[in-house]
Amino acid sequence: MPRLSKEQLLNVLVRGISDSGWSVLYLSGAREHPFRLQVYSGNESYHLRIYIWNLTHGGGEARPQNEYRIQITGITSFYQVPGERTLILGWYDDLDVFAGFDVRRHRGVLGKSPSIQIRRDCLQTAYTSEFAPCDKGNQEIAIAFRPDFLVEYIRDLEALHDLGQHSSDLAVIGNLIQHPEINDEDIPVTDYERRTAIISVRKKLRDMSFRRRVLTVYNFQCAVCGIQLKLVDAAHIVPVVHENSTDETRNGLALCALHHRAYDQGLITIWDDYSVRLSESKVEGLRRISRDGGIVSFRDNLRPMIILPPAISDRPHIDYIRLGNQIRGWQQ
Repeated sequence: MPRLSKEQLLNVLVRGISDSGWSVLYLSGAREHPFRLQVYSGNESYHLRIYIWNLTHGGGEARPQNEYRIQITGITSFYQVPGERTLILGWYDDLDVFAGFDVRRHRGVLGKSPSIQIRRDCLQTAYTSEFAPCDKGNQEIAIAFRPDFLVEYIRDLEALHDLGQHSSDLAVIGNLIQHPEINDEDIPVTDYERRTAIISVRKKLRDMSFRRRVLTVYNFQCAVCGIQLKLVDAAHIVPVVHENSTDETRNGLALCALHHRAYDQGLITIWDDYSVRLSESKVEGLRRISRDGGIVSFRDNLRPMIILPPAISDRPHIDYIRLGNQIRGWQQ
């Protein structure tokens, strides 16, 4: 498969960040490598310096078949600036996964024709399970992950690479990858920073699993209006904060950003016959304060019934619909 250009690699990075619901500011041009970006969501923001190359096997019988690497070109050292997070990444286009390497292990002047390696089995695990730490056996933990894990990787950059300082951490992470539903109190790690990172990974794995399942069964369309355009979220019918919430697909709805907010605020809902309803009392309240502009087109764009997943087992469960409506103040 042809290697991606630097501009194409930048597009992959930006797509992963955007798919996580974050925004990107370009602090350098698309042709300037390393890339300098600011990523942000709400009040959370990070300045990034990103070095990235394609991951390749490298060829030659002398190299293990399981070894993939980035071949570092165009630089003599990895530049770090206070206030910036420096990322060293590889992109494996065959599986659509990143490999992240610990910049603290690669300080100083680089040698002639340097490369950094990761095992292919770690890339394969990340492809199937979102995320995989890889013990390289030289005191460095590489991290393989899918693009929608990129923001989580940025957030906990050093803590994730530090997981290998204790062999038990890798066992805990391996168990989390297989069972992301594990409760926080059942995670056997006492160190605060490492425990915080592991809990953050667990939550992200659960969120991504729920999001991917819900969006897939709705064909990435808003259930209420049918729009796609990569503007669709996976919404919980019974909110996450409720004690009876669940990450089952049947507790989810695919909703565009507009209808997600309208649903959470009780302006619209779905009924247990899957019909879409608009709250006339909410509309009247908006009229009284002269905030009802656009209500006609908003009403006209609502489907009479939601788009339904093909499999009955994936469709919103009546019990969740009724509880969700009760929580949001709707009268059954």
